[in-house]
Amino acid sequence: MSPTSYRTAPPRGSDGKYTTLAKRLSMTRADLVRLPKVQLHCHLEGTLRRERFRELALHHGVDVGLRGSAPLAEAYAFIDFAEFLLLFRDVSSVLRQPADFAALAADYAADAVAQNVRYAEIFVSPSVWTWFHHGIDVEATFAAMRAALDAAQATLGIQVAFICDLTRNFGPQRALETAQLAAAMRPYGVIGVGLGGDEARWPAELFADAFALAREHGLRTVAHAGEAAGAESVRSAVELLGAERIGHGVRAIEDPTVVELLARKRITLEICPTSNRLTGAAPAHLPHPMGALDAAGVLLAIDADDPALFGTTLVDEYLEVEQTLGSDAVYRFAANAVEAAFAPAALKARLHAELAVSRNSGGGVEV
Repeated sequence: MSPTSYRTAPPRGSDGKYTTLAKRLSMTRADLVRLPKVQLHCHLEGTLRRERFRELALHHGVDVGLRGSAPLAEAYAFIDFAEFLLLFRDVSSVLRQPADFAALAADYAADAVAQNVRYAEIFVSPSVWTWFHHGIDVEATFAAMRAALDAAQATLGIQVAFICDLTRNFGPQRALETAQLAAAMRPYGVIGVGLGGDEARWPAELFADAFALAREHGLRTVAHAGEAAGAESVRSAVELLGAERIGHGVRAIEDPTVVELLARKRITLEICPTSNRLTGAAPAHLPHPMGALDAAGVLLAIDADDPALFGTTLVDEYLEVEQTLGSDAVYRFAANAVEAAFAPAALKARLHAELAVSRNSGGGVEV
């Protein structure tokens, strides 16, 4: 989720969950931690640890108010849309230099490895960096992040690629410029472009040229849709932008013809349950649409969006899947993520093999 697409903050703790009467394998949290994972929908800036946030604020002399002095667990607290935007502003304000992003990337890799993420395609937002910090050296920032992630791959085994968010709210011309930048940053591991932001006010058709430019340069394409706008936004992302994956997409459930389109074209939705509830994309008092979408044949992958800001982890999101849809769905969604990744075929084959070994080794108890 990008902050400009955030709509509302419904209460946490919905009891609306899918249940099954059939016996199934119940996976523990430890089982889910061990599950090999591919991460496809995570905004790097939204992974900033609270401790690192305060460290950077102190280092740069940035006044973040109570977020710098309240108990650490409350540093990222927000109660409504306005406060979330202020939180995002504060996080962006402390990420000022290439070294800050290198530390952010290193922390991300360590946290991801702790959840057995084997491969990731993470969103970064250079147009947001330059909006908050006009003098930041974008190429040096990519180089610093790449060095940190290459070091993590050498020591921890995780592989990470970048997807540049074009950010709807900056308009189509800026999106074109960011697409050109993304192409220039390919040596640092940029493999695609995405489109976050306010989909209701900045519809997909405005960004067709930017997506076409990205494809001309060999970049892959994804788009947030069906989060802050309805099913038609999902259709537009697919038909007008040629998006190969859809971020969120949960409101596709509002139109059976869009659900059928996604299933027929085998376009994977990157589902982030906690984020979807906190943004209002999936009403908190109702079961999450992932069960109905899965039953309709839509391919789903599970992710965490802005995990530090939303107080969740990728394991937490898989735990919700296990509790509502069962272990078969956990393995199916994990395999979907591998298949939907833009990784080389040999790497995907290895990831599928790791997942098969994990499943065949068992884990969990029959209930």
